[in-house]
Amino acid sequence: MTAAAGRATRALAALFALLTAVQLTALLVDATTVVHLTKPALMPVLAGWALVRGGPWPLPAALLCGCGGDVLLQIGGETAFLAGMGCFAAGHLCYLALFARAGRGRAAARAEPRTAAWVAAGYGAAWLGTVALLWPGLAAHLRLPVAGYSLLLTAMALAALGAGPWTGLGGALFMLSDTLIAAGLADWPRPPLPQFWIMATYVAAQWLLMTGATLDAAPRPGPERALVGP
Repeated sequence: MTAAAGRATRALAALFALLTAVQLTALLVDATTVVHLTKPALMPVLAGWALVRGGPWPLPAALLCGCGGDVLLQIGGETAFLAGMGCFAAGHLCYLALFARAGRGRAAARAEPRTAAWVAAGYGAAWLGTVALLWPGLAAHLRLPVAGYSLLLTAMALAALGAGPWTGLGGALFMLSDTLIAAGLADWPRPPLPQFWIMATYVAAQWLLMTGATLDAAPRPGPERALVGP
């Protein structure tokens, strides 16, 4: 990494940390205007950080789709909610393309077939159980969109797990964040300050997905380089 890229990386990391702190604090103190101003800025900054770190193109694309979803969910209303869910679904497709390729050469390819099958079954059971529990509480016209979206999210989280530990944790936190949103749609009981926890897990998830993907993208010395030295 060049000196200029290093400076840009540090600046974007600091800006992302600052925006995250302001966003979460604003949620805690119910400063709605600050929440609305800072939320749309988070994912573009993270996408810029990903680009400077050498992330492949599906990564910033996924993060910018997340920005679109963030903006639409802030608008409110069912039409904006469904459009926002569509933006996040497009982001999950970008992540799927990225992590499916990464997973072929990493943990998923090295895992015992039986272990991989059990892990996939566990994620599938989590999806099916959550949808079954949410189904009666969801409005009829939201049931199929929520079920389809959550299936895509689960597939992304499973692919992220196969791509590495950082991305795997990010995918799991994304599932948790969206489950908290779905719980609100179905009028389930949620923890105090649910918007704070939704945003905290979401931002952590996107940061972990970006970090894991850019670590995978970083060039590593090949075996011949290690044998002959610099």
